[in-house]
Amino acid sequence: MDTPQRIAIITGGSRGLGRSTAEHLASRGTAVLLTYRARRDAADAVVEAISSRGGRAAALQLDVGDVSSFGAFVERVRAVLRDTFDSDGFDVLVNNAGMGVHASFAETTEAQLASLIDVHLRGPFHLTQALLGLLRDGGHILNVSSGLARFTLPGYAAYAAVKGAMEVLSRYQAAELGARGVRVNVVAPGAVETDFGGAAVRDDPQVNAMIAAHTALGRAGKPDDIGAAVAMLLAPECGWINGQRIEVSGGQGL
Repeated sequence: MDTPQRIAIITGGSRGLGRSTAEHLASRGTAVLLTYRARRDAADAVVEAISSRGGRAAALQLDVGDVSSFGAFVERVRAVLRDTFDSDGFDVLVNNAGMGVHASFAETTEAQLASLIDVHLRGPFHLTQALLGLLRDGGHILNVSSGLARFTLPGYAAYAAVKGAMEVLSRYQAAELGARGVRVNVVAPGAVETDFGGAAVRDDPQVNAMIAAHTALGRAGKPDDIGAAVAMLLAPECGWINGQRIEVSGGQGL
């Protein structure tokens, strides 16, 4: 009997690290269901890019900060799995969707902290809960954190604190879901040249040079540095890695 194709759900898969992850997983034979918040055109472009190379992909709208929408989202996922992938479950969940806030600790507002918690902690917490019934035994949950949970840069206290909470949650998920053979890990990128946070790392030469100067390998990260590492970590050959935080930063802040 043929082994069913692996299926991955990637939140925030229409751009940046999420898009790179989707394309790298697809290149290894995994079918991809990606989510986007507002840019349907960007999501469609990723689906087309994967399909043009012989892969299978679909996209659904999702605001990970809106927990009240998760029940309806799960039903839409169920329909896409059935109608597009001929499946009743999926194998990989990558909690990648995110947004940034740059403000000093003293000036961070209640609203800014609340938005970060909604998108980076409450959302992934409850979305993962909602999808557990569709996640196959032996699957993999990968939560995306940040190198900022280890090293510090002024202006990211709230963002880093919420990512740190997600790292703790991941260890508990690994412990509690292990009986199903589900492994849970964290990938923590360093500074990467994307449009995240106003695209400063990508578009501001001074910021880029500062990052490079504080990174052992001498440059800022590229999206494919992260996407390739995630695809490797999700591979069956890495099946004994569980409950771990893997930083992919080129040695930033050592």
